[in-house]
Amino acid sequence: MNEELLYQIGLTLLPGIGDIGGKKFVAYCGSASAIFNEKRAALKKIAGLREPAIEAICSKSVLKRAEEEIRFIEDHGIRPLFYQDEDYPQRLSHCDDSPIMLYYKGNADLNADRVVAIVGTRNITDYGKANCEQLVKDLSDDNVLVVSGLAYGVDAVAHRSSVKYGIPTVGVMGCGMQTVYPSDNRDLAEEMLQNGGLLTECMSGSQPDRENFPRRNRIIAGMSDAVVVVESALKGGSLITAELANSYNRDVFAYPGRVMDIYSQGCNHLIRINRANLMEDVANLRYIMRWDAPRKNEVQTRIFRDFSEEEKQVMDCFEKEQVVNIDEIIVKTDLSPTKLAALLLTLEFDGILMSLPGKRYQRC
Repeated sequence: MNEELLYQIGLTLLPGIGDIGGKKFVAYCGSASAIFNEKRAALKKIAGLREPAIEAICSKSVLKRAEEEIRFIEDHGIRPLFYQDEDYPQRLSHCDDSPIMLYYKGNADLNADRVVAIVGTRNITDYGKANCEQLVKDLSDDNVLVVSGLAYGVDAVAHRSSVKYGIPTVGVMGCGMQTVYPSDNRDLAEEMLQNGGLLTECMSGSQPDRENFPRRNRIIAGMSDAVVVVESALKGGSLITAELANSYNRDVFAYPGRVMDIYSQGCNHLIRINRANLMEDVANLRYIMRWDAPRKNEVQTRIFRDFSEEEKQVMDCFEKEQVVNIDEIIVKTDLSPTKLAALLLTLEFDGILMSLPGKRYQRC
């Protein structure tokens, strides 16, 4: 049994920790196993670590449940993804409240070059269905991963259309892998496993409880470059997803509708308050996301010019990765955000780097 994985899952079971706190404690101690092997006296000195969690760490009482989870994921071909793992959705990892642990079953790349979330009401209308199907069909030329929530309505149409047009699609669930909710989408989920997958932060046995779904929405928003709201009333999960996406600096799009249509009111509201870009067709998405920008071999870059020492530090970050998040560059270079912003702008003007949604940069 993978001992570090045992402690990583155990970390998620500690009372009163949460995702943000858990990651802080890992950063402080060095690893999940280091937390569980720390002495009580040392644990008491860690700010924010309370007695119930300290007791669970010292007694290792949570590890039995963690062992059960490891057996379950091994038996069902599920991949555990710790937030520090390479295969963990990197876009999501830069969100403060991203899950410590995810469970994934499928074959799609969660770090695909382009990830689009499609969300909306469960009570989809013919208008919404037509827009959703056309959007997915048009995206088949853009090498994207489509993400949604495997619910009724817009989610199901987005997933089914993706399967139809051969686009990898991932359903983010609000329950454990032992359950597909709603059960009517079980066959759809099986199809998605052939070209896509299922993703959840919930351990086996977790039921589709109401409180799980708003938390599920942060995963959908965080792992995507853009979120498209197809239809929504003034209240609902898709508007929560849109708000989360805005807080993560993701691009949000919404289809407008007639002012008297209940399931267009949410979209119209997002557009009216400038929390979403107007979505008429896929051309709007491509333009805002800069997918129409010239490719690497079409851009003339002044690659042979001399770099300053600070520019060399920045470019060193792109040696192994084509796309790098600005937070990673700050950590690796130790440059101030203000200084780094000026350097990135210069390199972008010179055609050496290209800015992408989600505070990411790509080497041209």
